[in-house]
Amino acid sequence: MSNVLVAFGLTLFAGMATGVGSILAFAVKRTDYRFLSVATGFSAGVMLYVSFVEILAKGLDALVGRYGDYWGAWLNVVAFFAGILLIALIDNVIPSAENPHEAHTPTETAPLHDPSAPMPVSYAGLVVPGGTGAPVHPSDSLMRMGLFTALAIGLHNFPEGLATFLAALDDPTLGLAIAVAIALHNIPEGISVSVPIFYATGDRRKAFVYSFLSGLAEPIGAGLAYLVLLVLVGRSASAIPSEIMGLLFAAVAGIMVYISLDELLPTSRAYGRGHDSLLGLVAGMAVMAMSLLLVR
Repeated sequence: MSNVLVAFGLTLFAGMATGVGSILAFAVKRTDYRFLSVATGFSAGVMLYVSFVEILAKGLDALVGRYGDYWGAWLNVVAFFAGILLIALIDNVIPSAENPHEAHTPTETAPLHDPSAPMPVSYAGLVVPGGTGAPVHPSDSLMRMGLFTALAIGLHNFPEGLATFLAALDDPTLGLAIAVAIALHNIPEGISVSVPIFYATGDRRKAFVYSFLSGLAEPIGAGLAYLVLLVLVGRSASAIPSEIMGLLFAAVAGIMVYISLDELLPTSRAYGRGHDSLLGLVAGMAVMAMSLLLVR
């Protein structure tokens, strides 16, 4: 039971980072976009390294032990790509016009912490995505944008919560590393929710609440995963059969690889310059490698 509580705690920690991003947007006079670039690159490095070196290998070991070398390897590969397909399908249902990973310029975020700063031109005269093209009141379109962004991030956070929870359930140290990586990647997402909702409502508290709620999808996803596991195995989720855990690990590895390549690295490059993204990526891999070696 202690591992279950630790797993939920780490998942909650990772999800709450969207609220941290919102607080930073309102409290910090100048957003350090280079830091966000390196941080999201670092997060991608951690997730890619741990997916291929640790999680996918754990899945393979469990499946080979149950089904033998041939079928165990096949099932591991199928589950890996099933994880990629799952997160790709989630991506596909999100309106493409609402990109939760788009970088916001200093001009766009300035009024959040400085009431005297002018509203950016890019947030005036917007039209409803997919509508007739007729102009609408800017606040209506901005609120729609903010709510879609919060929904998009919430949908993405479900499988991220699953990944953190399952890793922590099996190995709290591994779960901590993944939770930190996902938390770093959630910070700019919190900013992405706060910006349009603040401009739509002029209410900092409301912008923070929506940002925070979008992150709570991670512990909710973990809770649903726990309930499903209880139904499937009919006993404590800390005693999941090895073949089920192997399939879940392989699928989680696929989810994390997709998130890293489709979201984190493009976001890192959008926020940074030069080789910031690559430096963060390599640093994340190096830190994860050293962490795994030290805890063996």
